[in-house]
Amino acid sequence: MSVLLGKKTRVLVQGMGREGSAHARRMIDYGTRVVAGTAPGAGGTKREGVPIFETVAQAIAATEANASIIFVPAAGLMDAALEAIDSELDLVIAITEGAPVQDMLKVVAVLETSRSTLIGPNCPGAITPGECKMGIMPGENFSAGPIGFVSRSGTLTYEIADLLTKAGLGQTTCLGIGGDPVIGLPTPDAVRLLNEDPATEAIVIVGEIGGSAEERAAEYMRAFGKKPAVAFIAGRSAPPGKRMGHAGAIVSGNQGTAESKVAAFESAGIPVANAPSEIPALAKEALAGR
Repeated sequence: MSVLLGKKTRVLVQGMGREGSAHARRMIDYGTRVVAGTAPGAGGTKREGVPIFETVAQAIAATEANASIIFVPAAGLMDAALEAIDSELDLVIAITEGAPVQDMLKVVAVLETSRSTLIGPNCPGAITPGECKMGIMPGENFSAGPIGFVSRSGTLTYEIADLLTKAGLGQTTCLGIGGDPVIGLPTPDAVRLLNEDPATEAIVIVGEIGGSAEERAAEYMRAFGKKPAVAFIAGRSAPPGKRMGHAGAIVSGNQGTAESKVAAFESAGIPVANAPSEIPALAKEALAGR
């Protein structure tokens, strides 16, 4: 097992509606232990063969779930996340898009004194290949191996994992952390988890313009890095002041530019790919030189 999720993860799906049920089936087909779901007014029934409960607490008491994945509308995300955190689940993944920033600020404040780890919102989820998939990513793009992977971009998570897999570079755990301005597990914290993971031999860091998370991750690796790393920054061609894709991918003045992020990684001795296609070769060089 690598970080956060593996064979012992017992997953609760919060919001077992159309999308939640569809992705629960895909997670089950991958081999993930989906043990429970919640859906308003549907307690006592089953969907996709999974028992449904009215509350997270009821689901945990009956099934010993230790992680949840949230598929609820944006207006209900804060309550769903706080319910999961209050139940002290080890891992909570919020797939939901469009979460209000003020709601996420409240959730993150609660996380500071919680044992739970929250990934997302507006993210593809996380996967330890061959063991557990919690998210909406295509499982066939991933394979088991020595590369730890963190990405702010969902699409690039799938694309780069596929490139790594085709190059014979499997992954320990891939964390798609989301690109919103306020998220539960920012890039530096995700990088720290992979840096401390005994199974991870090298780290791929995929960032975006906007914010300072990549600069802080580079500073962490400069001071505490145990593993070689490579990086890629999406959005290099974005005009200043224009949001590109994610709500957090916006450059304001000199803050959050691609140039500042590339410079931070390079100053920490971390090579930066010019395109996703360059990442496998850089990762192989990193592994060879460790």
